[in-house]
Amino acid sequence: MKNLLLSIGLSIGVNFLFAQGKLAPTDAGSKVHFIIKNFGISVGGDFTGLKGFIQFDATNATAAVINVTADAATVNTDNNKRDGHLKKDDYFDVAKYPTIHIVSSKIEKGSSINAYLFTGNLTIKGVTKPLNFPFTAIKSATGYLFAGNFEIARRDFNVGGGTFPLSDNVKVSLSIAAK
Repeated sequence: MKNLLLSIGLSIGVNFLFAQGKLAPTDAGSKVHFIIKNFGISVGGDFTGLKGFIQFDATNATAAVINVTADAATVNTDNNKRDGHLKKDDYFDVAKYPTIHIVSSKIEKGSSINAYLFTGNLTIKGVTKPLNFPFTAIKSATGYLFAGNFEIARRDFNVGGGTFPLSDNVKVSLSIAAK
């Protein structure tokens, strides 16, 4: 009986500690932003609808896991007509591919305070490509703010087809609040 109670108590304690490090991304305080050149002019947009989890402990970065999706149908460029076009099959095809997914395979401590290196995969329209970028993790009263920037080639993900006036390079900036 004593061993059973000890086992249950230990299990609850381990689960409690594990749960404390598991965070959920929130739309409030977060920004998933992209910039691309169209006819040589920079245009941008945002995604919301964040879901998933971030397992993070600043003292043990190698145990961190980032697994987050954004709702592709929430694309917002402040132009309803353009947003509608971006939701169609030649761009994000939100009916068939409702989420954009980023998942880590390795997190490493960076060279400065609050700095880390992300290694993982990005999936857009069912195409998964490796991704590496530096990011920061700043502790807040309720969780963390994770922020980083990277570039991708839209054609690698079959976004926008052969649209000539649209640049191939897309700059992405993430600022993810997680509680």
